[in-house]
Amino acid sequence: MTFEIRTLEPGDWDRWFSKLELAFGGVRSAPQEREFDQSVTEAERSLGVWDGDEVVGTAGAFSFRMTVPGGALVPAAGVTMVSVASTHRRRGILTAMMRRQLDDVRALGEPLAVLTASEPEIYGRFGYGTATQQLGAEIDSTRVRLAVPAGTDDVRLRLVDAKEWLARCEELYARLVPGRPGMLARTPGWDVGFLVDPPEDRNGFSPQQCLVAEQEGELVGYARFATKPDWESAGPCGRVAVRHMDAATPAAQAAMMRHFLSMDLMSKVELRNRPTDDAWQHLVSDIRRCTLRLRDSLHVRPVEVGAALEARTYRTPVDVVLEVADPFCPWNEGRWRLTGDPLGASCKRTEDAADLALSVRELGAAYLGGYTLTSLAAAGRVQELRAGALASASLAFGSDVAPWLPHGF
Repeated sequence: MTFEIRTLEPGDWDRWFSKLELAFGGVRSAPQEREFDQSVTEAERSLGVWDGDEVVGTAGAFSFRMTVPGGALVPAAGVTMVSVASTHRRRGILTAMMRRQLDDVRALGEPLAVLTASEPEIYGRFGYGTATQQLGAEIDSTRVRLAVPAGTDDVRLRLVDAKEWLARCEELYARLVPGRPGMLARTPGWDVGFLVDPPEDRNGFSPQQCLVAEQEGELVGYARFATKPDWESAGPCGRVAVRHMDAATPAAQAAMMRHFLSMDLMSKVELRNRPTDDAWQHLVSDIRRCTLRLRDSLHVRPVEVGAALEARTYRTPVDVVLEVADPFCPWNEGRWRLTGDPLGASCKRTEDAADLALSVRELGAAYLGGYTLTSLAAAGRVQELRAGALASASLAFGSDVAPWLPHGF
């Protein structure tokens, strides 16, 4: 049976997106969510697989710029909305879409492709490596207190209208983006998505609220959150769900966290997506009562190995020859000499003997500094061919701050 893969044409979107919803359980998104999803869809980067006049596969990409170690913003295709109809599985449709998509990404000159995975095992075979984790927590606010840093009491907190403050919050976010690998520079229109809050998706929580932190008249932090009141025989046991939080200073984050932990009628504070090195962990009185959990987040694939490795800097000087395996994108296969330091890097093809052997998947996993080459080697995923090369390269690839994807896409 022959299928046609093509980009979306005018009038295709609703049918295309409805097939995506069906593949993800069949529940139609709320009108607010559909409106936002349609507004950010890049039709020229959105693929549909057609069996006659029926959509049987979907895949899209966003034109992002992502922070890499060193602070540079690098073009990255944000792979999204991938699905195959249940009636058409195991016919090569996903592989065909991934093939077409990576060819298109390469043609656009984007050295990286990134995604979040509904099922992580799907994308490893296409060269995507798990590169970041996100930290979740459920803090018992009846038992946990904060030892706040100096200056916290100078921070003024206010509850404000999220829409009215959206532009200022986005300005603060943009200032923070270069400071942490994995963060995305949001393009116009993306900010509106953080206001989407359909009642049918709240699961008993309140409408979203917005807290801002100011110091000497300057915005230094903000958080979007919701509350869920509840009661038991012993008294109130409500929950606070913190959905987004960004802070420019330690005092700003401490002030906002102290606010959430001390809210009346609430006994739990949920943090749903935080960096693994988030500072509040050093302030709490009892980390065991914070119920920490980790899960995979951003998956990274170098589309052009040389350009990707040259786009970032390295924590320590490195001079290493990498033998890269990449059967799905064979233009990456072979030996590459990477030389770099904190100021810049060069990565060129070479005939020299290899020092390390790895697949492009492991290269993606280590790219942002969240996973070490040493740990991948311990799992048998990286092979050291020259004594000492592994330790040196692993140190160089590291990042002083944990990479983090602050929101899905």
